[in-house]
Amino acid sequence: MRVNLSLRVAALAAFLVQPLQSQQLPAELRAAIDRAAQGVLERSGTPSLSIAVVKDGAVYTAAYGNAKLEPPVPATPAMRYSIGSNSKQFTATALLLLAEQGKLSLDDKVARWFPNLTRANEVTLRQVLSMTSGYQDFWPQDYLMPNMMQPVTGEEILKQWAMKPLDFEPGTKWQYSNTNYTLAGMIFEKVSGEKLFGFLRRTVFTPLGMTTVYDVDKAPLPAGDPVGYMRFALGPLRPAPKEGPGWLDAAGELAMTPADLARWDLAMMQQKLLKPESYRQQQTVTLLKSGVATGYGLGISVGMQDGRRLLSHGGEVMGFSTSNNIYPDDGIAIVAFTNQDATSASDIVAGEIAGLMFRANEAETSAATARAREIFLGLERGEIDRAQFTSNANSYFSETALRDFATSLSSCGVPSAFVALRRSERGGMIGRSWRVRCGSRDLRVWTFELPDGKLEQYQVAPTG
Repeated sequence: MRVNLSLRVAALAAFLVQPLQSQQLPAELRAAIDRAAQGVLERSGTPSLSIAVVKDGAVYTAAYGNAKLEPPVPATPAMRYSIGSNSKQFTATALLLLAEQGKLSLDDKVARWFPNLTRANEVTLRQVLSMTSGYQDFWPQDYLMPNMMQPVTGEEILKQWAMKPLDFEPGTKWQYSNTNYTLAGMIFEKVSGEKLFGFLRRTVFTPLGMTTVYDVDKAPLPAGDPVGYMRFALGPLRPAPKEGPGWLDAAGELAMTPADLARWDLAMMQQKLLKPESYRQQQTVTLLKSGVATGYGLGISVGMQDGRRLLSHGGEVMGFSTSNNIYPDDGIAIVAFTNQDATSASDIVAGEIAGLMFRANEAETSAATARAREIFLGLERGEIDRAQFTSNANSYFSETALRDFATSLSSCGVPSAFVALRRSERGGMIGRSWRVRCGSRDLRVWTFELPDGKLEQYQVAPTG
Protein backbone atom coordinates (compact mmCIF):
# COMPACT_ATOMS: atom_id res chain seq x y z
CA MET A 1 0.00 0.00 0.00
CA ARG A 2 2.87 2.38 0.70
CA VAL A 3 3.98 2.13 -2.94
CA ASN A 4 0.48 3.00 -4.14
CA LEU A 5 0.30 5.99 -1.80
CA SER A 6 3.70 7.20 -2.98
CA LEU A 7 2.61 7.00 -6.60
CA ARG A 8 -0.59 8.84 -5.74
CA VAL A 9 1.35 11.57 -3.92
CA ALA A 10 3.67 11.99 -6.89
CA ALA A 11 0.70 12.30 -9.23
CA LEU A 12 -0.95 14.79 -6.91
CA ALA A 13 2.22 16.83 -6.70
CA ALA A 14 2.52 16.99 -10.47
CA PHE A 15 -1.10 18.04 -10.77
CA LEU A 16 -1.43 20.39 -7.81
CA VAL A 17 1.89 22.13 -7.26
CA GLN A 18 1.61 25.28 -9.28
CA PRO A 19 1.76 28.96 -8.39
CA LEU A 20 -1.45 29.98 -6.68
CA GLN A 21 -2.98 32.55 -8.98
CA SER A 22 -3.09 36.00 -7.42
CA GLN A 23 -6.58 37.38 -7.24
CA GLN A 24 -7.23 41.01 -8.07
CA LEU A 25 -10.63 41.68 -6.59
CA PRO A 26 -12.54 44.73 -7.86
CA ALA A 27 -11.14 47.94 -6.40
CA GLU A 28 -14.36 48.75 -4.51
CA LEU A 29 -14.42 45.29 -2.94
CA ARG A 30 -10.74 45.49 -1.95
CA ALA A 31 -11.36 48.89 -0.38
CA ALA A 32 -14.37 47.53 1.52
CA ILE A 33 -12.31 44.58 2.80
CA ASP A 34 -9.56 46.98 3.88
CA ARG A 35 -12.11 49.12 5.74
CA ALA A 36 -13.59 46.07 7.45
CA ALA A 37 -10.18 44.79 8.59
CA GLN A 38 -9.00 48.19 9.78
CA GLY A 39 -12.27 48.71 11.60
CA VAL A 40 -11.97 45.41 13.44
CA LEU A 41 -8.37 46.23 14.41
CA GLU A 42 -9.40 49.62 15.77
CA ARG A 43 -12.40 48.32 17.71
CA SER A 44 -10.69 45.25 19.14
CA GLY A 45 -7.18 46.61 19.70
CA THR A 46 -5.80 43.45 18.08
CA PRO A 47 -2.18 43.93 16.89
CA SER A 48 -2.58 42.52 13.38
CA LEU A 49 -4.83 40.72 10.94
CA SER A 50 -3.68 38.68 7.95
CA ILE A 51 -6.24 37.40 5.47
CA ALA A 52 -6.66 35.32 2.34
CA VAL A 53 -9.79 35.29 0.19
CA VAL A 54 -10.28 32.52 -2.37
CA LYS A 55 -12.59 33.19 -5.31
CA ASP A 56 -12.78 31.44 -8.67
CA GLY A 57 -9.64 29.40 -7.97
CA ALA A 58 -7.46 32.41 -7.16
CA VAL A 59 -6.48 34.08 -3.91
CA TYR A 60 -6.33 37.63 -2.62
CA THR A 61 -4.09 38.28 0.39
CA ALA A 62 -3.56 41.30 2.62
CA ALA A 63 -2.19 42.09 6.07
CA TYR A 64 -2.95 44.90 8.49
CA GLY A 65 -1.48 46.23 11.71
CA ASN A 66 1.75 45.17 13.41
CA ALA A 67 3.22 41.71 13.70
CA LYS A 68 5.43 43.04 16.50
CA LEU A 69 4.83 46.03 18.75
CA GLU A 70 8.28 46.86 20.17
CA PRO A 71 9.71 48.04 17.88
CA PRO A 72 6.74 48.13 15.49
CA VAL A 73 7.04 45.67 12.59
CA PRO A 74 4.19 45.77 10.03
CA ALA A 75 2.45 42.49 9.31
CA THR A 76 2.84 41.06 5.80
CA PRO A 77 0.97 38.25 4.00
CA ALA A 78 4.23 36.23 3.92
CA MET A 79 4.30 35.84 7.72
CA ARG A 80 3.21 32.63 9.44
CA TYR A 81 0.67 32.51 12.27
CA SER A 82 -0.12 29.59 14.56
CA ILE A 83 -3.47 28.22 13.41
CA GLY A 84 -4.35 26.31 16.60
CA SER A 85 -7.32 23.96 16.26
CA ASN A 86 -7.54 24.55 12.52
CA SER A 87 -4.84 21.87 12.62
CA LYS A 88 -7.49 19.28 13.51
CA GLN A 89 -8.86 19.02 9.97
CA PHE A 90 -5.35 17.98 8.85
CA THR A 91 -5.14 15.30 11.56
CA ALA A 92 -8.55 13.96 10.54
CA THR A 93 -7.43 13.94 6.90
CA ALA A 94 -4.33 11.91 7.78
CA LEU A 95 -6.51 9.24 9.39
CA LEU A 96 -8.90 9.27 6.43
CA LEU A 97 -5.92 8.63 4.16
CA LEU A 98 -4.99 5.61 6.29
CA ALA A 99 -8.59 4.43 6.07
CA GLU A 100 -8.41 4.69 2.28
CA GLN A 101 -5.37 2.40 2.42
CA GLY A 102 -7.32 -0.15 4.47
CA LYS A 103 -5.03 0.27 7.49
CA LEU A 104 -7.90 1.17 9.81
CA SER A 105 -11.62 1.83 9.91
CA LEU A 106 -13.23 4.87 11.47
CA ASP A 107 -15.56 2.45 13.23
CA ASP A 108 -12.68 0.59 14.92
CA LYS A 109 -12.79 0.73 18.69
CA VAL A 110 -10.08 2.69 20.49
CA ALA A 111 -9.21 -0.53 22.33
CA ARG A 112 -7.52 -1.77 19.15
CA TRP A 113 -4.64 0.58 19.97
CA PHE A 114 -5.16 1.80 23.55
CA PRO A 115 -7.04 -0.89 25.49
CA ASN A 116 -6.37 0.73 28.88
CA LEU A 117 -8.34 3.93 28.17
CA THR A 118 -11.75 4.38 29.72
CA ARG A 119 -14.47 2.45 27.85
CA ALA A 120 -11.94 1.84 25.07
CA ASN A 121 -13.91 -1.19 23.88
CA GLU A 122 -16.94 1.06 23.27
CA VAL A 123 -15.52 4.34 21.94
CA THR A 124 -14.85 4.41 18.18
CA LEU A 125 -12.28 6.38 16.21
CA ARG A 126 -15.17 8.15 14.47
CA GLN A 127 -16.46 9.34 17.85
CA VAL A 128 -12.98 10.58 18.72
CA LEU A 129 -12.72 12.61 15.50
CA SER A 130 -16.30 13.94 15.78
CA MET A 131 -15.99 15.05 19.44
CA THR A 132 -18.65 12.60 20.62
CA SER A 133 -16.40 10.19 22.55
CA GLY A 134 -16.87 11.54 26.08
CA TYR A 135 -13.13 11.95 26.74
CA GLN A 136 -12.57 15.09 28.80
CA ASP A 137 -10.87 18.16 27.30
CA PHE A 138 -7.43 18.84 28.75
CA TRP A 139 -7.50 22.54 27.73
CA PRO A 140 -10.89 24.28 27.87
CA GLN A 141 -9.31 27.41 29.38
CA ASP A 142 -8.37 30.50 27.33
CA TYR A 143 -5.11 30.98 29.20
CA LEU A 144 -2.03 28.89 29.94
CA MET A 145 -1.90 27.00 33.22
CA PRO A 146 1.50 26.51 34.94
CA ASN A 147 1.65 22.79 34.14
CA MET A 148 1.22 23.51 30.42
CA MET A 149 4.46 25.48 30.33
CA GLN A 150 6.31 22.22 30.94
CA PRO A 151 6.90 19.46 28.36
CA VAL A 152 4.39 16.62 28.25
CA THR A 153 3.97 13.38 26.36
CA GLY A 154 0.82 12.14 24.70
CA GLU A 155 0.83 9.17 27.06
CA GLU A 156 0.76 11.53 30.05
CA ILE A 157 -2.19 13.46 28.59
CA LEU A 158 -4.14 10.25 27.99
CA LYS A 159 -3.33 8.92 31.45
CA GLN A 160 -4.69 12.05 33.14
CA TRP A 161 -7.69 12.85 30.91
CA ALA A 162 -8.65 9.68 29.01
CA MET A 163 -8.40 7.22 31.89
CA LYS A 164 -10.93 9.00 34.09
CA PRO A 165 -14.71 8.46 33.83
CA LEU A 166 -16.19 9.76 30.58
CA ASP A 167 -18.00 13.11 30.65
CA PHE A 168 -20.96 11.40 28.90
CA GLU A 169 -21.96 8.15 27.28
CA PRO A 170 -20.23 7.73 23.89
CA GLY A 171 -22.29 9.15 21.05
CA THR A 172 -24.90 10.84 23.27
CA LYS A 173 -23.44 14.37 23.38
CA TRP A 174 -21.10 16.63 21.47
CA GLN A 175 -18.38 18.33 23.50
CA TYR A 176 -15.22 19.91 22.14
CA SER A 177 -12.15 18.13 23.47
CA ASN A 178 -8.49 18.54 22.55
CA THR A 179 -7.86 15.18 24.23
CA ASN A 180 -9.67 13.50 21.32
CA TYR A 181 -7.08 14.80 18.86
CA THR A 182 -4.10 13.97 21.06
CA LEU A 183 -5.49 10.44 20.98
CA ALA A 184 -6.16 10.63 17.22
CA GLY A 185 -2.56 11.66 16.57
CA MET A 186 -1.23 8.81 18.67
CA ILE A 187 -3.47 6.32 16.86
CA PHE A 188 -2.19 7.67 13.56
CA GLU A 189 1.44 7.17 14.58
CA LYS A 190 0.80 3.64 15.86
CA VAL A 191 -0.87 2.64 12.60
CA SER A 192 1.44 4.41 10.16
CA GLY A 193 4.78 4.14 11.95
CA GLU A 194 5.38 7.79 11.00
CA LYS A 195 5.30 11.09 12.83
CA LEU A 196 2.14 13.00 11.92
CA PHE A 197 3.90 16.18 10.79
CA GLY A 198 6.28 14.26 8.52
CA PHE A 199 3.40 12.33 6.96
CA LEU A 200 1.42 15.52 6.36
CA ARG A 201 4.42 17.22 4.80
CA ARG A 202 4.93 14.29 2.43
CA THR A 203 1.31 13.58 1.49
CA VAL A 204 -0.46 16.92 1.93
CA PHE A 205 1.76 19.99 2.23
CA THR A 206 4.22 19.15 -0.54
CA PRO A 207 1.59 18.04 -3.09
CA LEU A 208 -0.46 21.18 -2.39
CA GLY A 209 2.55 23.50 -2.55
CA MET A 210 2.12 24.55 1.09
CA THR A 211 5.75 25.56 1.61
CA THR A 212 5.45 27.68 4.76
CA VAL A 213 3.97 25.13 7.18
CA TYR A 214 5.81 24.97 10.53
CA ASP A 215 5.48 22.80 13.65
CA VAL A 216 5.10 25.12 16.65
CA ASP A 217 4.81 22.18 19.03
CA LYS A 218 8.52 21.55 18.57
CA ALA A 219 9.75 25.17 18.58
CA PRO A 220 8.39 28.75 18.67
CA LEU A 221 7.84 30.62 15.43
CA PRO A 222 11.04 32.04 13.93
CA ALA A 223 11.98 35.68 14.51
CA GLY A 224 10.64 36.79 11.13
CA ASP A 225 7.08 35.80 12.04
CA PRO A 226 4.64 37.63 14.34
CA VAL A 227 4.87 37.74 18.11
CA GLY A 228 1.75 36.38 19.79
CA TYR A 229 0.06 38.68 22.30
CA MET A 230 -2.46 38.50 25.14
CA ARG A 231 -4.10 41.05 27.43
CA PHE A 232 -5.76 41.15 30.84
CA ALA A 233 -9.23 42.73 30.48
CA LEU A 234 -8.67 46.08 28.72
CA GLY A 235 -5.03 46.30 29.73
CA PRO A 236 -2.00 46.63 27.45
CA LEU A 237 -1.01 43.93 25.00
CA ARG A 238 1.72 41.69 26.40
CA PRO A 239 3.74 38.89 24.75
CA ALA A 240 1.95 35.62 25.40
CA PRO A 241 3.71 32.69 27.06
CA LYS A 242 4.41 29.58 24.97
CA GLU A 243 3.00 26.11 25.52
CA GLY A 244 5.48 23.42 26.45
CA PRO A 245 6.37 20.76 23.86
CA GLY A 246 3.80 18.00 23.52
CA TRP A 247 0.67 19.94 24.40
CA LEU A 248 -0.27 21.09 20.90
CA ASP A 249 0.83 18.18 18.70
CA ALA A 250 -2.04 16.72 16.64
CA ALA A 251 -4.58 19.03 18.31
CA GLY A 252 -2.98 22.33 17.25
CA GLU A 253 0.65 22.14 16.17
CA LEU A 254 0.55 23.87 12.77
CA ALA A 255 1.53 27.37 11.68
CA MET A 256 1.43 28.74 8.14
CA THR A 257 0.59 31.77 6.03
CA PRO A 258 -3.04 32.53 5.13
CA ALA A 259 -2.18 31.78 1.49
CA ASP A 260 -1.10 28.25 2.39
CA LEU A 261 -4.31 27.57 4.30
CA ALA A 262 -6.10 28.96 1.24
CA ARG A 263 -4.33 26.30 -0.88
CA TRP A 264 -5.76 23.68 1.46
CA ASP A 265 -9.24 25.22 1.21
CA LEU A 266 -9.04 25.23 -2.58
CA ALA A 267 -8.01 21.55 -2.64
CA MET A 268 -10.92 20.75 -0.32
CA MET A 269 -13.38 22.56 -2.58
CA GLN A 270 -11.99 20.77 -5.63
CA GLN A 271 -11.75 17.45 -3.75
CA LYS A 272 -8.24 16.84 -5.05
CA LEU A 273 -6.60 15.09 -2.09
CA LEU A 274 -9.05 12.53 -0.67
CA LYS A 275 -11.47 10.23 -2.42
CA PRO A 276 -15.03 11.59 -2.76
CA GLU A 277 -16.32 9.16 -0.14
CA SER A 278 -13.69 10.33 2.35
CA TYR A 279 -14.65 13.96 1.79
CA ARG A 280 -18.29 12.98 2.24
CA GLN A 281 -17.52 11.40 5.60
CA GLN A 282 -15.43 14.35 6.75
CA GLN A 283 -18.04 16.91 5.73
CA THR A 284 -21.19 15.13 6.92
CA VAL A 285 -22.75 16.33 10.16
CA THR A 286 -22.40 13.77 12.95
CA LEU A 287 -25.70 12.65 14.46
CA LEU A 288 -25.99 11.75 18.14
CA LYS A 289 -27.71 8.53 19.15
CA SER A 290 -30.81 10.65 19.75
CA GLY A 291 -30.75 11.76 16.10
CA VAL A 292 -29.79 15.35 16.99
CA ALA A 293 -27.27 16.95 14.62
CA THR A 294 -24.03 18.14 16.23
CA GLY A 295 -22.96 20.66 13.57
CA TYR A 296 -19.57 18.93 13.40
CA GLY A 297 -18.06 16.44 10.99
CA LEU A 298 -14.55 15.03 11.31
CA GLY A 299 -12.27 17.88 12.40
CA ILE A 300 -14.48 20.53 10.85
CA SER A 301 -17.78 22.28 11.57
CA VAL A 302 -20.53 21.70 9.02
CA GLY A 303 -23.58 23.88 8.57
CA MET A 304 -25.52 26.45 6.58
CA GLN A 305 -25.14 30.23 6.60
CA ASP A 306 -27.71 32.35 4.79
CA GLY A 307 -28.65 29.32 2.70
CA ARG A 308 -25.04 28.47 1.79
CA ARG A 309 -23.14 25.35 2.80
CA LEU A 310 -20.33 26.32 5.16
CA LEU A 311 -17.34 24.28 6.31
CA SER A 312 -15.47 26.09 9.06
CA HIS A 313 -13.21 25.91 12.06
CA GLY A 314 -11.60 28.30 14.48
CA GLY A 315 -8.27 28.01 16.20
CA GLU A 316 -6.64 29.45 19.29
CA VAL A 317 -3.32 28.85 20.99
CA MET A 318 -1.38 31.23 23.17
CA GLY A 319 -0.95 34.52 21.31
CA PHE A 320 -2.94 33.58 18.19
CA SER A 321 -6.55 33.22 17.03
CA THR A 322 -7.65 32.10 13.57
CA SER A 323 -10.76 31.53 11.48
CA ASN A 324 -11.20 29.44 8.34
CA ASN A 325 -14.51 29.53 6.45
CA ILE A 326 -15.11 27.54 3.25
CA TYR A 327 -18.20 27.93 1.06
CA PRO A 328 -17.57 24.94 -1.23
CA ASP A 329 -20.63 25.34 -3.45
CA ASP A 330 -19.75 28.98 -4.14
CA GLY A 331 -16.01 28.50 -4.74
CA ILE A 332 -15.19 30.97 -1.95
CA ALA A 333 -13.05 30.63 1.17
CA ILE A 334 -12.05 33.23 3.75
CA VAL A 335 -9.02 32.87 6.02
CA ALA A 336 -8.35 35.32 8.85
CA PHE A 337 -5.40 35.18 11.27
CA THR A 338 -4.57 37.43 14.21
CA ASN A 339 -1.67 37.49 16.66
CA GLN A 340 -3.72 37.77 19.85
CA ASP A 341 -5.45 35.04 21.80
CA ALA A 342 -8.89 35.15 23.45
CA THR A 343 -10.24 37.53 20.80
CA SER A 344 -13.06 37.17 18.29
CA ALA A 345 -11.40 39.56 15.82
CA SER A 346 -10.63 36.85 13.24
CA ASP A 347 -14.20 35.52 13.35
CA ILE A 348 -15.67 39.02 13.06
CA VAL A 349 -13.57 40.09 10.09
CA ALA A 350 -14.19 36.75 8.33
CA GLY A 351 -17.92 37.28 8.78
CA GLU A 352 -17.75 40.84 7.49
CA ILE A 353 -15.73 39.78 4.46
CA ALA A 354 -18.27 37.03 3.74
CA GLY A 355 -21.00 39.65 3.78
CA LEU A 356 -19.03 41.72 1.28
CA MET A 357 -18.30 38.74 -0.98
CA PHE A 358 -21.92 37.63 -1.11
CA ARG A 359 -23.55 41.02 -1.16
CA ALA A 360 -25.69 41.55 -4.22
CA ASN A 361 -24.98 44.27 -6.71
CA GLU A 362 -24.10 47.43 -4.78
CA ALA A 363 -26.54 49.56 -6.76
CA GLU A 364 -29.34 47.08 -6.05
CA THR A 365 -28.49 47.07 -2.34
CA SER A 366 -28.36 50.86 -2.20
CA ALA A 367 -31.71 51.19 -3.96
CA ALA A 368 -33.35 48.62 -1.67
CA THR A 369 -31.94 50.39 1.38
CA ALA A 370 -33.20 53.80 0.21
CA ARG A 371 -36.63 52.31 -0.37
CA ALA A 372 -36.74 50.57 3.01
CA ARG A 373 -35.66 53.78 4.72
CA GLU A 374 -38.40 55.86 3.06
CA ILE A 375 -41.02 53.30 4.05
CA PHE A 376 -39.70 53.43 7.63
CA LEU A 377 -40.05 57.23 7.70
CA GLY A 378 -43.60 56.88 6.39
CA LEU A 379 -44.48 54.34 9.06
CA GLU A 380 -43.31 56.83 11.69
CA ARG A 381 -46.22 58.97 10.46
CA GLY A 382 -48.58 56.01 10.18
CA GLU A 383 -48.52 56.14 6.36
CA ILE A 384 -47.58 53.73 3.56
CA ASP A 385 -47.72 53.83 -0.22
CA ARG A 386 -49.99 50.83 -0.73
CA ALA A 387 -49.01 50.58 -4.41
CA GLN A 388 -45.63 49.23 -3.28
CA PHE A 389 -47.17 46.30 -1.39
CA THR A 390 -49.01 43.10 -2.26
CA SER A 391 -52.57 42.48 -1.16
CA ASN A 392 -51.29 40.28 1.67
CA ALA A 393 -48.98 43.00 2.96
CA ASN A 394 -51.72 45.62 2.63
CA SER A 395 -53.93 43.39 4.75
CA TYR A 396 -51.16 43.20 7.34
CA PHE A 397 -50.97 47.01 7.47
CA SER A 398 -54.41 47.52 8.98
CA GLU A 399 -55.46 50.73 10.69
CA THR A 400 -54.47 49.18 14.02
CA ALA A 401 -51.06 48.17 12.67
CA LEU A 402 -50.35 51.61 11.20
CA ARG A 403 -51.39 53.29 14.43
CA ASP A 404 -49.06 51.02 16.46
CA PHE A 405 -46.18 51.61 14.03
CA ALA A 406 -46.62 55.38 14.30
CA THR A 407 -47.03 55.42 18.08
CA SER A 408 -43.97 53.28 18.69
CA LEU A 409 -41.66 54.71 16.00
CA SER A 410 -42.49 58.41 15.92
CA SER A 411 -39.86 59.25 18.54
CA CYS A 412 -37.11 57.80 16.32
CA GLY A 413 -37.00 60.73 13.94
CA VAL A 414 -34.55 60.28 11.10
CA PRO A 415 -32.55 57.08 11.83
CA SER A 416 -28.85 57.77 12.39
CA ALA A 417 -27.99 54.45 10.69
CA PHE A 418 -29.79 52.18 8.24
CA VAL A 419 -27.30 49.39 7.50
CA ALA A 420 -27.91 46.52 5.08
CA LEU A 421 -27.18 43.16 6.69
CA ARG A 422 -28.23 40.18 4.62
CA ARG A 423 -29.81 39.19 1.33
CA SER A 424 -31.39 35.75 0.96
CA GLU A 425 -33.98 33.90 -1.11
CA ARG A 426 -37.07 32.13 0.13
CA GLY A 427 -40.44 31.21 -1.31
CA GLY A 428 -39.58 32.71 -4.69
CA MET A 429 -38.86 36.08 -3.04
CA ILE A 430 -35.77 38.09 -2.13
CA GLY A 431 -35.33 38.58 1.60
CA ARG A 432 -33.37 41.53 2.99
CA SER A 433 -32.60 42.79 6.47
CA TRP A 434 -31.20 46.00 7.96
CA ARG A 435 -29.98 47.30 11.29
CA VAL A 436 -31.62 50.65 12.09
CA ARG A 437 -30.34 53.03 14.75
CA CYS A 438 -33.38 54.58 16.46
CA GLY A 439 -32.21 57.08 19.07
CA SER A 440 -30.21 55.04 21.57
CA ARG A 441 -31.46 51.62 20.49
CA ASP A 442 -31.10 49.32 17.49
CA LEU A 443 -34.02 47.95 15.52
CA ARG A 444 -34.19 45.25 12.89
CA VAL A 445 -36.10 45.75 9.62
CA TRP A 446 -36.66 42.85 7.25
CA THR A 447 -38.58 42.45 4.01
CA PHE A 448 -39.65 39.97 1.36
CA GLU A 449 -39.83 41.24 -2.23
CA LEU A 450 -41.58 39.52 -5.13
CA PRO A 451 -40.02 39.35 -8.62
CA ASP A 452 -42.32 42.19 -9.76
CA GLY A 453 -40.82 44.43 -7.07
CA LYS A 454 -43.81 44.53 -4.75
CA LEU A 455 -43.22 43.94 -1.06
CA GLU A 456 -44.93 40.95 0.50
CA GLN A 457 -43.56 41.84 3.91
CA TYR A 458 -42.08 44.75 5.83
CA GLN A 459 -41.54 44.22 9.54
CA VAL A 460 -39.79 46.05 12.36
CA ALA A 461 -38.70 44.69 15.74
CA PRO A 462 -36.10 45.37 18.44
CA THR A 463 -32.77 43.56 18.07
CA GLY A 464 -31.84 41.02 20.68
